[in-house]
Amino acid sequence: MLRFRLKMSGWNAWDSSTLWSLALIALTIMIHAVGVVLIVLTLERFRARLAPVGRLLLVSSLVAIGLIVGVAVTLVVLHGIECVAWAIVYVKLGALPSPADALLYSVDSMTTRGSAGLYLERQWRMMGALESGDGMLLFGVSTASLFYLMQRLWKSEAL
Repeated sequence: MLRFRLKMSGWNAWDSSTLWSLALIALTIMIHAVGVVLIVLTLERFRARLAPVGRLLLVSSLVAIGLIVGVAVTLVVLHGIECVAWAIVYVKLGALPSPADALLYSVDSMTTRGSAGLYLERQWRMMGALESGDGMLLFGVSTASLFYLMQRLWKSEAL
């Protein structure tokens, strides 16, 4: 288990916590970016297969609903993977005692809900706040992706 002790006073009190958080933020944004690109590439392949059938099928209600649900579920899976990454680090650092607690805390922080009743060890508390900021960014990317998909479907444009 990785353990770091910091003097908890002054502006340098959160150095290790901040460095771990920045690394995790970079990792989770990379995971999300790769996931969104793969979603777009998959939608492009889907569009290419449906092109001979015609655009009408592509924007039919059932196809549109299926695409939106499929993309949303895929984005949820990405968020889950990102929460697991944070949880693994929390356990390895000794910030939380068990993987189950770490995952619950991570989901709670990532969604900015913040009421799981769990607390990080003192020197790692800044990580929870920074994970919340990461969650806002990631959910913003997910929302933008879904909004873009819906706009294209509702404007009857090809994907």
